Order: sequence, then C-alpha cells, then structure tokens
Amino acid sequence: MIPLAIQPPFGPLGIPGQPGFPGQQGQQGQLQAPTSPPPSTIPAMPFTSTLAVDPGAISGCLFRYTYIWPRGGPGFWFYPVFVGRTSVSGFRWNGFFWTFSGFDLNRIESFTCV
Repeated sequence: MIPLAIQPPFGPLGIPGQPGFPGQQGQQGQLQAPTSPPPSTIPAMPFTSTLAVDPGAISGCLFRYTYIWPRGGPGFWFYPVFVGRTSVSGFRWNGFFWTFSGFDLNRIESFTCV
C-alpha cells in the first residue's frame, strides 16, 4: 500500500477507478508496481536540449518501462503512473525491486520509454 503522504494527486490525467484512467490497479484503487523487472539493456540516450521535460511528452510513457537520465546522476529504470504539471511519480527500479518515488520534471535531462 502507498502511504497517504506520498500518494500522487490524481488531477488532470484522471482518477483511479473512473472511466478513462489507464492505470493498473490493485485492491481499493491502489496503483501497483510492475510484476517483472525492466529490460536488461539500457537504451541509447536521445538528444535533447531543454531546460525541463514537457509533461505532455512524458505522459506518453505512462504505464510503460521508461529509462530516465537525470541531470547530474546515473540513469535508472522508471515506471511512471502519474504526470503532473511539474512532477512525475511512479515506481523506480533499484536493481532488485520496484520502489515508489517521484521527482520534478526539471531534474530530468532525457528519457525514453519502451
């Protein structure tokens, strides 16, 4: 279960349990992490030259394995379940299992989803 304090605010993209919301849901409308690890190969980093990732662009990666290259850190696999105006939240692969996390879109240098 996701603690209430870090549960994403389901705003413009939909409400779990309502028509049109594309999420994978568990009991009581909770979003669930993927049941398998991400791909074993890291994709090539696409060229980008933006100050922040557009929410509309990364929303195309909702509920898909997504590789994130953050500004000033190593890349990682992510499974986004919510995209807001300035942030994204979902499940991050730590090498062994998925953990819920979120961060600002302006901290992402590039991303690609598979």
